[in-house]
Formats: sequence, structure tokens, C-alpha cells
Amino acid sequence: MLTDYFKAAMKNAKYEILPDDKSYYGAISGFQGVWANSPTLEGCRLELREVLEDWVMISIARHLPLPVVDGIELKIPAEAT
Repeated sequence: MLTDYFKAAMKNAKYEILPDDKSYYGAISGFQGVWANSPTLEGCRLELREVLEDWVMISIARHLPLPVVDGIELKIPAEAT
């Protein structure tokens, strides 16, 4: 389920070439703060995937809600008391 979630999120990634240095910038809509920048498109994709994974793990650890992506919803269980 987690792998499917990451794949779906990455399908929604948008990339652009920055005019200043011609590097690649990538971000995923709905995932605030998830972005990457690299000299190559492949490097940008790899970095963006790593940032996404870290962002999701931190959100889970903090019991924060995650965006629904292409119908995939990851529910964070409430903290045990």
C-alpha cells in the first residue's frame, strides 16, 4: 500500500527547468514542502522521491493527516495511551 501511494504521488509530480541555472525543479501538488532541485531530470526525480518518503514518514510519526492520492488514503492510527 505504501509503495502504491508513493508511485501515485510521483505520477503527479511536475518538473520544470529553471531559467537561471538550467537545473531541474520538481514538486508534488498537495504535499507542502516536498520539492527537489538537481542538475539532471533523473537526479531531480530521485531526490524528489527521497523527500516524499521522508515527508510521509515524518507525517506518520507526528500523526498528521496525509493527502489522498488517486484514491489511495493512508490512515494514521491514533496514538496509544
